Amino acid sequence: MTQALPIVLGSGPKLFSPYKLGRFNLAHRVVFAPCTRCRALDSIPQQAHVEYYSQRATQGGFLLTEGTMIDPTSAGFPNVPGIFTQEQVEGWKKVVDAVHAKGAVFFCQLWHVGRASHQAYQPDGAPPISSTEKQISEHWPLIMPDGSYGHFSKPKALSTNEISKYVDLYRIAATNAIEAGFDGIELHSAHGYLIDQFLKDGINDRTDQYGGSLENRCRFLLQIIEAVATAIGPDRVAVRISPAINHMDATDSDPLALGLAVVERLNKLQADLGSKLAYLHVTQPRFTARDDGDANKFGGEEKEALLMNSLRKGYEGSFMSSGGYTRQLGIEAIEKDEADLVSFGRLFIANPDLVLRFKLDAPLNKYDRSTFYTSDPVVGYTDYPFLDQVADSSVPAQA
Repeated sequence: MTQALPIVLGSGPKLFSPYKLGRFNLAHRVVFAPCTRCRALDSIPQQAHVEYYSQRATQGGFLLTEGTMIDPTSAGFPNVPGIFTQEQVEGWKKVVDAVHAKGAVFFCQLWHVGRASHQAYQPDGAPPISSTEKQISEHWPLIMPDGSYGHFSKPKALSTNEISKYVDLYRIAATNAIEAGFDGIELHSAHGYLIDQFLKDGINDRTDQYGGSLENRCRFLLQIIEAVATAIGPDRVAVRISPAINHMDATDSDPLALGLAVVERLNKLQADLGSKLAYLHVTQPRFTARDDGDANKFGGEEKEALLMNSLRKGYEGSFMSSGGYTRQLGIEAIEKDEADLVSFGRLFIANPDLVLRFKLDAPLNKYDRSTFYTSDPVVGYTDYPFLDQVADSSVPAQA
């Protein structure tokens, strides 16, 4: 296994300074963001996962897994990992051990895609579940199990009585993650997936206690957090939200009000639990802007800054930000106290030693978008070169 050069931190920009994240002592603020990679054959982490994650681990670093399914109905991509069977737990144990051997902290992101799926992924070909029966529009492509592209299936809205089952599935998945050795979990409540389908009024058209008002739309998320926090401890639980992200038709009429409503309720829950959560992870609206220059549709930098700053100031705890960050933007975010931690996805995919490269302000490998969601255990996954290696000309340029 290729090893990165040693990292000497403690000087320079605050992005590379230590941070106390609850019970965890981090050596720097550069986080490996959750990135779906589709390499888990039969939904079980493989040896390739051991190498991939350990490549990106540093002493005192912080990593998040890709979205990890809480049950068989959670899938919306091919070959994504789960954490609901003993075989999956055993597979993750090997990955966790390798990351811990490098001295890093490792959280598992718990994921249910909800309506962002197709009947081909669902047990017995059933419709995917959601807060609604509204289907994602054909504007958004779906990767089918065979790698081709299709469209999302019409979902089934969960009945009021069915919702408690999914709350419990998150609790069980969280306890499984702790059994696998993870330091904690992050609830994927963003990007148009199941929990976000309850939060956003552009999706949630329910008339029961889980729909309508902000209080009702936040209820599912709060019930999950409380169940998971009770099971594994609040300081091992984190939450990711994206109030202004319109991915997969996940729109809301007032993203700022939604974000502040979540923050207000998280603060109250922390007080009731007598402990802070691990952190709040918020995706910036620019996450949806494409590299080809398409502008994001949230309303421009001023409106984006208002949203992020309001959530940052309102939340009583550690705050992580993600979405289109470069080295310089990450440095500025920490220096301006816009976040405590910054997570990087695509740059970390292509640069296993990203922390070192950032520290030295060294050139970065280009990522190849065409290999993001393939099943090859090496190409586009573990073969990006480290800084101390001779550049491999076979690594393709950024798409």
